[in-house]
Amino acid sequence: MLTHPLHWYIAGPLIGLVVPALLLLGNKPFGISSNFTHVCAMISPGRITYGRDWKRVGGWNLAFLGGIFVGAVAAWQLAPPLQLSLAPATVDALHRLGLTDLTGLAPHEVFAWSALFTLKGFAAIVVGGFLVGFGTAYAGGCTSGHAIAGLADLQPASLLAVCGFFAGGLAATYFVLPILFR
Repeated sequence: MLTHPLHWYIAGPLIGLVVPALLLLGNKPFGISSNFTHVCAMISPGRITYGRDWKRVGGWNLAFLGGIFVGAVAAWQLAPPLQLSLAPATVDALHRLGLTDLTGLAPHEVFAWSALFTLKGFAAIVVGGFLVGFGTAYAGGCTSGHAIAGLADLQPASLLAVCGFFAGGLAATYFVLPILFR
C-alpha cells in the first residue's frame, strides 16, 4: 500500500471535476500527449507543425503541462517519505521473475541508468517508451485523455482505445514480462 497525503476521496472527485470544468471553459480537450505535440511544434517552428497552430491552441495545455511538473517537484520535496508495502504473494512473484531490489516504486534491476544496457532495461525503457509513444499517436491520445475525458464524453473511439490499453497491459503483464525476465 502506498501512503500519500491526498486521500482517494479527495483526489477522485477532483479528477472527476476536470471534465466538467473543461467543458465550462469552452469545450477544451484534456490529455498529456497533445502537450508534447505542442512542445515539439514550439521548439521547431515552421518545420514541425503536426497540423496544429500551437500558439492558438497550446497555451492552456502548456500551462497544464507546467503545472504537472511544478506539482511533481512540490510533491517530491514536501510529501512524507514513501512507505511501500507489498503483499507477500506479490513479493514472491517478483522474486520468481528475478527482481530482488524492491525498495522503491520501480525495480532497480530494470529502471536504473545501469540497467539501460541490459536486455531487460533496454526493453522496458527504450522499447517500452517507443511503444507508448507510437500507441499514443496511433490511438489519437493517451490514457488520461481517453479514459478520463473521452469516456466522460461518451466517445466510442475512447472506449475502444481504453479497452486496447487494458488488453495491452494484461498481455504485457502475463505474457511479455515473464518471458523477458526469465
